[in-house]
Amino acid sequence: MIAHIQGRLVEKTPTEVVIDCNGVGYQIHISLHTYSLLPASENVRLYTYLQIKEDAHTLFGFVEKSEREIFKLLLSVSGIGAGIARMMLSSLDPKQIIQALASGDVGTIQSIKGIGGKTAQRAILDLKDKVLKVYDLDEVSVSANNTNREEALSALEVLGFNKKLSEKAVDKVVKENPGATVEAIIKSALKNL
Repeated sequence: MIAHIQGRLVEKTPTEVVIDCNGVGYQIHISLHTYSLLPASENVRLYTYLQIKEDAHTLFGFVEKSEREIFKLLLSVSGIGAGIARMMLSSLDPKQIIQALASGDVGTIQSIKGIGGKTAQRAILDLKDKVLKVYDLDEVSVSANNTNREEALSALEVLGFNKKLSEKAVDKVVKENPGATVEAIIKSALKNL
């Protein structure tokens, strides 16, 4: 396993880089997130993941160790290969992926090109517990948002609003402002009803 490569950046495109390490040029596939974080200097260090297949040995590189770990977690899901995992990290910030997995946000995962509904659900099912454990996310904050959401829905039902319409309005508010209080959710939802 090649854990990292440090050397002179010779070529740089949004999808791959070539790093010269003591006269050997390593072609490394990168995500757009890594591309945006690459330093302006010639000397770079990328944390790598080596994928060995029957027909190819492919290196994937990441500026941050955490992005590499998310990449490896995504590869563990059936139906997500290296290409799709790299697409996910190019489409969303790694923190957004972690948050979407932790909160069970199928819509965000499914919004990525190449990810269907079943794959998004499988990714959440397989990785939710791992993400919560590894990244020490406050499950309380995720469940607090759900509690606030449920309380707001309950209040709107008591006020006589249609349940389905209330859910749409509340979900929109929670998506735009995940940390909103119950009162803020209700006020914003009332504007949309």
